[in-house]
Amino acid sequence: MSVKNIVKKNRYLDSVLLMLVSNQIKELHGIVKASVMMGTDNNRELLASDGLLTGEGKEAGPNDLLIALSLEDNGDPDKILLEIEKFLSSKRKASNEETGSITPKSIESALNIMDANMVVISLPGDYARWEAEKALMNGLHVMLFSDNVSVEDEIELKTLAREKGLLLMGPDCGTSIINNVALGFANILNRGNIGIVGASGTGIQEVTCLITNAGFGISQAIGTGGRDLSVRVGGLTMIGALEALIEDGDTEIILLISKPPSPEVEERILELLENCPKPFIINFLGGNEEKSKKMGYKVAKTLEEAAHMAIALVKKEDYKKVDFNYPVDEIKALAEKEYSKFSHDQKYIRGLYSGGSVCEEANIVLDDLGVRINSNAPIREELKLKNSKKSVKHTFVDMGDDEFTRGVPHPMIDFTLRKERIIEEAKDPECAVILMDVVLGLGAHENPAGEIASAVVKAKKIAGEEGRYLSCVASITGTAKDPQNRENQKKILEDAGVIVMPSNARAARFSAIVVGREA
Repeated sequence: MSVKNIVKKNRYLDSVLLMLVSNQIKELHGIVKASVMMGTDNNRELLASDGLLTGEGKEAGPNDLLIALSLEDNGDPDKILLEIEKFLSSKRKASNEETGSITPKSIESALNIMDANMVVISLPGDYARWEAEKALMNGLHVMLFSDNVSVEDEIELKTLAREKGLLLMGPDCGTSIINNVALGFANILNRGNIGIVGASGTGIQEVTCLITNAGFGISQAIGTGGRDLSVRVGGLTMIGALEALIEDGDTEIILLISKPPSPEVEERILELLENCPKPFIINFLGGNEEKSKKMGYKVAKTLEEAAHMAIALVKKEDYKKVDFNYPVDEIKALAEKEYSKFSHDQKYIRGLYSGGSVCEEANIVLDDLGVRINSNAPIREELKLKNSKKSVKHTFVDMGDDEFTRGVPHPMIDFTLRKERIIEEAKDPECAVILMDVVLGLGAHENPAGEIASAVVKAKKIAGEEGRYLSCVASITGTAKDPQNRENQKKILEDAGVIVMPSNARAARFSAIVVGREA
């Protein structure tokens, strides 16, 4: 095995394109591991920590494209490089065809040829700050997809945005839907009257898909970036977005989605909502609900509950919690069919998630049922995994966390690590259920169910050869309008022996019944 770096001087690709290319070239014959990124200091450090940086790669600069390959002994680097060039050319051609024959080289040149009020920035974090500032000075709202932007820069940019009456969504904002246009990792949704502000990308996706799949729709879904509700940033985007939704004529109901804010920021948000003329729902996932409830506000504990509370408001009905949308007898019968095949030692759930918020939601659902979950992102600190790559009893892993995505595409694009983990869990004689999310939409893998199904078939075979049965349960975050089509994806999973539940929360709840052996 050998490591090779190829540096393409002064050749820029944006972050989304880099993730897609990295995912594609990993499938080439002779490659063990591959990463394509810009040669910034942070990226070179990531490659070095993964053993993928050579002397040539160390010389790459932030404007250079750095291709890092770990090759099998029989790998032909020249042939592989030729294939990579084909990928890069095809992606560049597709991009040009989508945007037209003229490709602007700067924000200023873009504004000369088009009428725009928003820009999406996915530059390396070291340089994103300057382009975001330039956009704001030109009167543009900004969705800042880039990560590795310092908190100091974030505060300065958001302060400038507030001064100019603009929104800066991000940094590390992966999902927004503005005037029915999906940005980043987002789904194709119904247009409606529910407006959302969220500090969680997959949280926004899960809620908006549940609303659309129930026949209702979204006016806006504004992402804030994960640090927005910290005490240092002060909820600048959340507050600005709430003010925008209050003024938005198409928004009649407002829904907040985030992990618990800092106490100071929560106070500011609740003060703003106190005078809100529109009905609203608060979902501080995993937070203390008592303060908001005492103020008389509608509070949702889970993403599923938030979606259905909003739907109830649209229908002008009282919200009624429903654990399953099937008769209890059917759920019991399905669960019994699963657990009756287990061996004596099989008793644990292993949750393998691509989305952090849906991982946390599932954790909350199980915790409420008395099932304690070990995790790399636990809701109880004493249950934090010492090694995220090794499950302990009931374990849920957020595989979209930075420790799994350093230098490689996000697990919504690249299923390599999750497929490997599915197989690993199948070899554990105590593993009873593998629980998963499958995320569709723009930016996601073109056939995520197919990727998961291939690993499930192998995993079930491994368990079967050892005299065990492996139960696999999943939910699909997506809609019929998504490029992958939710119903098609559901069929692929079910054909592989996966039980598909209509929401992430219900998939978690069903898994608990299977291992608890009672409804």
